[in-house]
Amino acid sequence: MDDDTSDFGSFYEADNEDETNTIINMSYKVLVPVKRVIDYAVKIRVRPDKTGVETANVKMSVNPFDEIAVEEAIRMKEAGFASEVVAVSLGPKTVQETIRNSIAMGADKGIHIETGTADLQPLGVAKVLKKLAETEKPNLIILGKQAIDDDANQTAQMLAGLLNWPQATFASKIEVDKANNSVKVTREIDGGLETLSMKMPAIISCDLRLNEPRYAKLQNIMKSKKAELKVQTPQDLGVDISNKIKTISVEEPAKRSGGIKVDSVDQIVQNLKKHALI
Repeated sequence: MDDDTSDFGSFYEADNEDETNTIINMSYKVLVPVKRVIDYAVKIRVRPDKTGVETANVKMSVNPFDEIAVEEAIRMKEAGFASEVVAVSLGPKTVQETIRNSIAMGADKGIHIETGTADLQPLGVAKVLKKLAETEKPNLIILGKQAIDDDANQTAQMLAGLLNWPQATFASKIEVDKANNSVKVTREIDGGLETLSMKMPAIISCDLRLNEPRYAKLQNIMKSKKAELKVQTPQDLGVDISNKIKTISVEEPAKRSGGIKVDSVDQIVQNLKKHALI
């Protein structure tokens, strides 16, 4: 084995059976970013000043795609691949509830990046996660493909670009090969399914069909309330999270006009022609 190894410790090619066994027995870490969003069942209301959506006194929950990522990381730990699952979230102190939910599900520890009430955009989040990856040295970063509040679908891709790590997005199946230090991902595309294989460290974004997250047990929920979280700020990490994009206005979709009933196919055709639809 060469003396020169990766900065991420466990990443090197095995030259013989002994080295392969060494890789298999090494500790692997999975980092899972989780976001606190308005609950999917809540009716969204736009603020009167049109600067955003109303979040005061609104039920919040874990972004569903991120919850799937947490579940997948925990399953990797239960299968013997991962030895540690770390949940991280950015935002005000209230996001600690999101982190503790991940710990209650089975994550080992949590990191809170305190950003106050600042409006976070994907690039700023990706920069913070890059710094955390450099200090935490995870083998995998698994996150939701998008958040249901902004539907940006950008953080995973930007993070992969900043770290220069391989990535697989929209994952519906993940298979880890510790012996070869690689991961095979089946992803959903417009034409069906695509399977990718990549060396670790790597980044994976999760789609809905990857798994069904478990419910946290009450005992674990109570324990998670006492879990000690590591709290840092972007300044501690030397990261500028100032926004590069300004939101001009947020407005509700225009209300749809009522439909009409017709008595025949000819009437349908006439109405379509009237509105220049055919």
